[in-house]
Amino acid sequence: MLDPQLHRIRRFHRSSRPPVAPNVADDLRFIRDTMERSAAFTAVSGWGHVVLGGTAFAAALLASRQVSPFGWLRVWLAEALVAAAIGLLACTWKANRSGLPLFSGPARKAALGLAPPLVAGAFLTFLLFRSGLESALPAMWLLLYGAGIMTGGAFSVPIVPVMGLCFMLLGGLTVLGPANWGNWFLAAGFGGLHIVFGLSIARRHGG
Repeated sequence: MLDPQLHRIRRFHRSSRPPVAPNVADDLRFIRDTMERSAAFTAVSGWGHVVLGGTAFAAALLASRQVSPFGWLRVWLAEALVAAAIGLLACTWKANRSGLPLFSGPARKAALGLAPPLVAGAFLTFLLFRSGLESALPAMWLLLYGAGIMTGGAFSVPIVPVMGLCFMLLGGLTVLGPANWGNWFLAAGFGGLHIVFGLSIARRHGG
């Protein structure tokens, strides 16, 4: 038979256990969401991408009317500066609205993943244009931008690397397509893909 003293000790331990909080599931959900937000850069602005797409379409139309390769290049370089400003402002707006840290660890990792292909693209743009190979610029821009979005997007929401892959695939088609279609491949990428994925990000990830 069970020793009465041991039985009393066990009963005391059972009665002294703290009751299980009724909101444990809510607490676990909060902890999980906090860990996910700290592990991924979620301040990517979908609406910012939509605006980027609109300015890219405008740039493509303006560039198509230029009579010289240098005029065409100037339009797209100006578009790159405008796009960088819009992207930074849109991310800042979303981060402030959502209470997210803009310069968190994941944000720095995303920036470090994106920056090297873009810097390489800037130097290659100068080299190719100086060598008279401006027809190679659209493919190079799409491929390197897509590579940067894929590497930097590894620290963001899952749809961002998919967008980068689509840019790279479009860049591959640009390599294989006619050289005089380059401007419209840029419109399809920086215009169309930005708008399509921007709308998806805005719908699924809060703007």
